[in-house]
Amino acid sequence: MSVRIARIGKPHGVRGEVTVQLFTDDPETRFAPGSVLSVQWPQGSSDAAAGLPDTLTASGFRWNKKVLIARFDEITDRNRAEEMRGSQLFAEPHDVELDDDEWHQDDLLGLMAVDTTREDREVGKVTALISGPAQDLLELEVVGERRRILIPFVEEIVPDIDLETGRVLLTPPAGLLDLGSEE
Repeated sequence: MSVRIARIGKPHGVRGEVTVQLFTDDPETRFAPGSVLSVQWPQGSSDAAAGLPDTLTASGFRWNKKVLIARFDEITDRNRAEEMRGSQLFAEPHDVELDDDEWHQDDLLGLMAVDTTREDREVGKVTALISGPAQDLLELEVVGERRRILIPFVEEIVPDIDLETGRVLLTPPAGLLDLGSEE
């Protein structure tokens, strides 16, 4: 199992450097020279990946204000950097002991969120764990609808996660699940 650590953004300069949107809290280790990262493309964009590398070897990085600028052995000019734009970078997870209230995003993806205040009614599948400065959010794809909702990932609203049954238990305040609906 690998974990998503970044997404390649726009090129930076003409020598193949790229901006990187981080999904890791350890960029210094993940982008250290010699680190090998696997490349995946968003669903539906397989044509974009034709002829492009499926792994990248980090050759260095630097910070430009709060933006990480990365260099890879396989990206040597601006054209190749532009071709790699939008690709997702994955690495093997670190062996880190998690506290009882901590989760890897990959553990949560695909779990069914159920509303325990409404007889365990299925709300939606977890599509992302979004890390925020104030709190984390669970993104859910609502069952039977073409919309997504964000749920604050706090103990008062998400009191339990049951990996064995594949369920995220919710106790949402009134109206939270209806935000963004057309009703």
